[in-house]
Amino acid sequence: MRLVQWLLSLKPSAPQVVISLLIAGLGWLSGQALSRVDQDLRIMYTEYTLGAADLAHISADVMRYRNTIIRALEADNQKEFERITDSLPAQRSRIQLAVDRYAAAGLRVSRSGRSEPEDIEAVRRSLDQYFSVASTTVEFLTQEWTAASPSERESLRRKAEEHASDNGGPKMIQVSLALDRLLDTVADVAKDMRDEGTKAIQDTSLMLVGGSFFIAFLNLFLSKRRPPRAPDNDFVTSQKSAPSVALPISGDHRNPALRSE
Repeated sequence: MRLVQWLLSLKPSAPQVVISLLIAGLGWLSGQALSRVDQDLRIMYTEYTLGAADLAHISADVMRYRNTIIRALEADNQKEFERITDSLPAQRSRIQLAVDRYAAAGLRVSRSGRSEPEDIEAVRRSLDQYFSVASTTVEFLTQEWTAASPSERESLRRKAEEHASDNGGPKMIQVSLALDRLLDTVADVAKDMRDEGTKAIQDTSLMLVGGSFFIAFLNLFLSKRRPPRAPDNDFVTSQKSAPSVALPISGDHRNPALRSE
Protein backbone atom coordinates (compact mmCIF):
# COMPACT_ATOMS: atom_id res chain seq x y z
CA MET A 1 0.00 0.00 0.00
CA ARG A 2 2.82 2.37 0.81
CA LEU A 3 4.49 1.50 -2.47
CA VAL A 4 1.33 2.41 -4.38
CA GLN A 5 1.03 5.68 -2.50
CA TRP A 6 4.68 6.42 -3.19
CA LEU A 7 4.25 5.75 -6.89
CA LEU A 8 1.16 7.95 -7.02
CA SER A 9 3.03 10.73 -5.25
CA LEU A 10 5.74 10.77 -7.91
CA LYS A 11 5.44 13.64 -10.32
CA PRO A 12 8.23 13.24 -12.90
CA SER A 13 9.20 16.22 -14.94
CA ALA A 14 9.08 16.31 -18.73
CA PRO A 15 12.84 15.71 -19.15
CA GLN A 16 12.65 12.67 -16.92
CA VAL A 17 9.79 11.26 -18.97
CA VAL A 18 11.68 11.81 -22.23
CA ILE A 19 14.86 10.14 -20.95
CA SER A 20 12.90 7.19 -19.55
CA LEU A 21 11.13 6.66 -22.88
CA LEU A 22 14.44 6.80 -24.75
CA ILE A 23 16.01 4.21 -22.44
CA ALA A 24 12.99 1.91 -22.75
CA GLY A 25 12.96 2.22 -26.55
CA LEU A 26 16.69 1.54 -26.80
CA GLY A 27 16.33 -1.55 -24.62
CA TRP A 28 13.41 -2.85 -26.67
CA LEU A 29 15.27 -2.43 -29.99
CA SER A 30 18.34 -4.16 -28.58
CA GLY A 31 16.23 -7.04 -27.31
CA GLN A 32 14.60 -7.50 -30.71
CA ALA A 33 17.96 -7.55 -32.50
CA LEU A 34 19.47 -10.07 -30.07
CA SER A 35 16.36 -12.25 -30.31
CA ARG A 36 16.71 -12.34 -34.09
CA VAL A 37 20.37 -13.32 -33.81
CA ASP A 38 19.49 -16.06 -31.31
CA GLN A 39 16.86 -17.43 -33.68
CA ASP A 40 19.32 -17.48 -36.58
CA LEU A 41 21.84 -19.35 -34.45
CA ARG A 42 19.23 -21.96 -33.55
CA ILE A 43 18.32 -22.37 -37.23
CA MET A 44 21.97 -22.74 -38.18
CA TYR A 45 22.37 -25.54 -35.66
CA THR A 46 19.13 -27.45 -36.08
CA GLU A 47 18.70 -27.09 -39.86
CA TYR A 48 22.23 -26.69 -41.18
CA THR A 49 24.71 -28.25 -38.80
CA LEU A 50 22.52 -31.29 -38.19
CA GLY A 51 21.29 -31.15 -41.79
CA ALA A 52 24.83 -31.31 -43.13
CA ALA A 53 25.48 -34.31 -40.88
CA ASP A 54 22.35 -36.01 -42.29
CA LEU A 55 23.55 -35.35 -45.84
CA ALA A 56 26.91 -36.90 -45.01
CA HIS A 57 25.05 -39.95 -43.65
CA ILE A 58 23.05 -40.10 -46.88
CA SER A 59 26.26 -40.28 -48.90
CA ALA A 60 27.58 -43.07 -46.67
CA ASP A 61 24.26 -44.97 -46.85
CA VAL A 62 24.25 -44.75 -50.66
CA MET A 63 27.77 -46.19 -50.75
CA ARG A 64 26.63 -48.97 -48.39
CA TYR A 65 23.68 -49.66 -50.70
CA ARG A 66 26.06 -49.86 -53.65
CA ASN A 67 28.35 -52.28 -51.78
CA THR A 68 25.35 -54.46 -50.94
CA ILE A 69 24.53 -54.76 -54.65
CA ILE A 70 28.13 -55.76 -55.37
CA ARG A 71 28.04 -58.36 -52.60
CA ALA A 72 24.81 -59.73 -54.08
CA LEU A 73 26.61 -60.14 -57.43
CA GLU A 74 29.30 -62.18 -55.67
CA ALA A 75 26.90 -64.47 -53.74
CA ASP A 76 27.71 -68.16 -54.06
CA ASN A 77 24.18 -69.48 -53.58
CA GLN A 78 20.57 -68.34 -53.53
CA LYS A 79 20.29 -68.38 -49.74
CA GLU A 80 23.25 -66.06 -49.32
CA PHE A 81 21.89 -63.82 -52.09
CA GLU A 82 18.53 -63.48 -50.34
CA ARG A 83 20.21 -62.80 -46.99
CA ILE A 84 22.25 -59.99 -48.53
CA THR A 85 19.40 -58.38 -50.46
CA ASP A 86 16.99 -58.48 -47.51
CA SER A 87 18.64 -55.33 -46.10
CA LEU A 88 18.17 -53.29 -49.29
CA PRO A 89 14.59 -52.03 -48.57
CA ALA A 90 15.58 -50.83 -45.08
CA GLN A 91 18.66 -49.05 -46.44
CA ARG A 92 16.64 -47.37 -49.18
CA SER A 93 13.96 -46.29 -46.70
CA ARG A 94 16.57 -44.77 -44.38
CA ILE A 95 18.10 -42.79 -47.26
CA GLN A 96 14.76 -41.44 -48.45
CA LEU A 97 13.69 -40.58 -44.91
CA ALA A 98 16.85 -38.51 -44.36
CA VAL A 99 16.25 -36.63 -47.62
CA ASP A 100 12.61 -35.95 -46.73
CA ARG A 101 13.57 -34.76 -43.25
CA TYR A 102 16.01 -32.25 -44.65
CA ALA A 103 13.54 -31.13 -47.33
CA ALA A 104 10.95 -30.44 -44.61
CA ALA A 105 13.21 -27.80 -43.03
CA GLY A 106 13.15 -24.13 -43.99
CA LEU A 107 14.98 -24.21 -47.34
CA ARG A 108 16.50 -20.95 -48.56
CA VAL A 109 18.24 -19.32 -51.49
CA SER A 110 21.69 -17.84 -50.94
CA ARG A 111 22.74 -14.38 -52.03
CA SER A 112 24.82 -15.89 -54.79
CA GLY A 113 21.72 -17.56 -56.24
CA ARG A 114 22.27 -21.11 -55.01
CA SER A 115 18.90 -22.68 -54.24
CA GLU A 116 18.37 -25.37 -51.63
CA PRO A 117 14.93 -26.40 -52.99
CA GLU A 118 16.37 -26.96 -56.47
CA ASP A 119 19.38 -28.88 -55.18
CA ILE A 120 17.33 -31.15 -52.91
CA GLU A 121 15.08 -31.99 -55.86
CA ALA A 122 18.17 -32.83 -57.92
CA VAL A 123 19.28 -35.20 -55.16
CA ARG A 124 15.86 -36.85 -55.14
CA ARG A 125 15.87 -37.34 -58.92
CA SER A 126 19.37 -38.81 -58.92
CA LEU A 127 18.48 -41.18 -56.08
CA ASP A 128 15.32 -42.34 -57.84
CA GLN A 129 17.32 -43.06 -61.00
CA TYR A 130 19.98 -44.95 -59.09
CA PHE A 131 17.46 -47.02 -57.13
CA SER A 132 15.68 -47.86 -60.37
CA VAL A 133 18.92 -49.13 -61.89
CA ALA A 134 19.80 -51.05 -58.72
CA SER A 135 16.34 -52.67 -58.69
CA THR A 136 16.86 -53.86 -62.26
CA THR A 137 20.19 -55.40 -61.28
CA VAL A 138 18.55 -57.22 -58.37
CA GLU A 139 15.81 -58.51 -60.71
CA PHE A 140 18.42 -59.98 -63.08
CA LEU A 141 20.12 -61.70 -60.15
CA THR A 142 16.82 -63.03 -58.83
CA GLN A 143 16.01 -64.49 -62.26
CA GLU A 144 19.48 -66.01 -62.39
CA TRP A 145 18.87 -68.17 -59.34
CA THR A 146 15.55 -69.38 -60.74
CA ALA A 147 16.81 -70.01 -64.31
CA ALA A 148 16.25 -73.46 -65.72
CA SER A 149 19.48 -73.89 -67.66
CA PRO A 150 23.10 -72.97 -66.95
CA SER A 151 23.34 -70.97 -70.17
CA GLU A 152 20.36 -68.82 -69.21
CA ARG A 153 21.82 -68.36 -65.77
CA GLU A 154 25.13 -67.28 -67.25
CA SER A 155 23.37 -64.82 -69.56
CA LEU A 156 21.41 -63.26 -66.69
CA ARG A 157 24.59 -63.02 -64.59
CA ARG A 158 26.37 -61.19 -67.41
CA LYS A 159 23.42 -58.81 -67.86
CA ALA A 160 23.33 -58.03 -64.12
CA GLU A 161 27.07 -57.32 -64.02
CA GLU A 162 26.97 -55.13 -67.12
CA HIS A 163 23.92 -53.27 -65.87
CA ALA A 164 25.49 -52.66 -62.47
CA SER A 165 28.71 -51.43 -64.06
CA ASP A 166 27.49 -49.48 -67.09
CA ASN A 167 24.31 -47.99 -65.61
CA GLY A 168 24.68 -48.23 -61.85
CA GLY A 169 28.15 -46.65 -61.78
CA PRO A 170 27.23 -43.41 -63.62
CA LYS A 171 24.01 -43.06 -61.62
CA MET A 172 26.00 -43.44 -58.43
CA ILE A 173 28.33 -40.66 -59.59
CA GLN A 174 25.31 -38.42 -60.29
CA VAL A 175 24.07 -38.98 -56.75
CA SER A 176 27.48 -38.03 -55.32
CA LEU A 177 27.65 -34.89 -57.46
CA ALA A 178 24.13 -33.84 -56.46
CA LEU A 179 24.93 -34.33 -52.76
CA ASP A 180 28.18 -32.36 -53.12
CA ARG A 181 26.33 -29.49 -54.78
CA LEU A 182 23.69 -29.50 -52.05
CA LEU A 183 26.39 -29.41 -49.36
CA ASP A 184 28.03 -26.43 -51.08
CA THR A 185 24.67 -24.67 -51.15
CA VAL A 186 24.11 -25.41 -47.45
CA ALA A 187 27.51 -23.91 -46.64
CA ASP A 188 26.72 -20.85 -48.77
CA VAL A 189 23.37 -20.26 -47.07
CA ALA A 190 24.88 -20.77 -43.61
CA LYS A 191 27.56 -18.20 -44.46
CA ASP A 192 24.86 -15.69 -45.42
CA MET A 193 23.10 -16.27 -42.10
CA ARG A 194 26.37 -15.85 -40.22
CA ASP A 195 27.04 -12.57 -42.03
CA GLU A 196 23.53 -11.35 -41.24
CA GLY A 197 23.99 -12.22 -37.57
CA THR A 198 27.37 -10.49 -37.43
CA LYS A 199 25.93 -7.37 -39.04
CA ALA A 200 22.97 -7.38 -36.63
CA ILE A 201 25.32 -7.62 -33.64
CA GLN A 202 27.49 -4.79 -34.96
CA ASP A 203 24.47 -2.58 -35.63
CA THR A 204 23.08 -3.31 -32.18
CA SER A 205 26.40 -2.48 -30.53
CA LEU A 206 26.65 0.82 -32.40
CA MET A 207 23.07 1.63 -31.50
CA LEU A 208 23.68 0.90 -27.83
CA VAL A 209 26.85 3.01 -27.70
CA GLY A 210 25.37 5.89 -29.68
CA GLY A 211 22.11 5.79 -27.76
CA SER A 212 23.91 5.74 -24.42
CA PHE A 213 25.98 8.81 -25.31
CA PHE A 214 22.91 10.60 -26.63
CA ILE A 215 20.90 9.88 -23.47
CA ALA A 216 23.83 10.96 -21.29
CA PHE A 217 24.14 14.23 -23.21
CA LEU A 218 20.39 14.77 -23.10
CA ASN A 219 20.38 14.16 -19.37
CA LEU A 220 23.04 16.82 -18.87
CA PHE A 221 21.28 19.25 -21.17
CA LEU A 222 17.84 18.85 -19.65
CA SER A 223 19.02 18.67 -16.05
CA LYS A 224 20.52 22.17 -15.79
CA ARG A 225 20.46 23.75 -12.35
CA ARG A 226 17.12 25.33 -11.69
CA PRO A 227 16.94 28.97 -10.50
CA PRO A 228 16.72 29.52 -6.71
CA ARG A 229 13.25 29.05 -5.33
CA ALA A 230 11.31 32.25 -4.60
CA PRO A 231 10.22 32.83 -0.97
CA ASP A 232 6.84 31.59 0.00
CA ASN A 233 4.03 34.13 -0.56
CA ASP A 234 2.44 33.36 2.83
CA PHE A 235 5.69 34.11 4.61
CA VAL A 236 6.07 37.47 2.84
CA THR A 237 2.47 38.44 3.63
CA SER A 238 2.87 37.62 7.32
CA GLN A 239 6.00 39.73 7.52
CA LYS A 240 4.23 42.72 5.97
CA SER A 241 1.19 42.51 8.27
CA ALA A 242 3.19 42.22 11.53
CA PRO A 243 2.88 45.45 13.79
CA SER A 244 5.96 47.58 14.06
CA VAL A 245 7.45 48.15 17.52
CA ALA A 246 9.10 51.50 18.31
CA LEU A 247 12.46 51.01 19.91
CA PRO A 248 13.87 53.64 22.31
CA ILE A 249 16.46 55.96 20.86
CA SER A 250 19.89 55.59 22.33
CA GLY A 251 20.77 58.48 24.71
CA ASP A 252 17.20 59.60 25.36
CA HIS A 253 16.88 59.17 29.18
CA ARG A 254 14.18 61.72 29.87
CA ASN A 255 11.16 60.59 31.74
CA PRO A 256 8.00 61.23 29.80
CA ALA A 257 6.14 62.09 32.96
CA LEU A 258 8.40 65.11 33.56
CA ARG A 259 7.70 66.64 30.19
CA SER A 260 6.04 70.05 30.38
CA GLU A 261 2.73 70.25 28.81
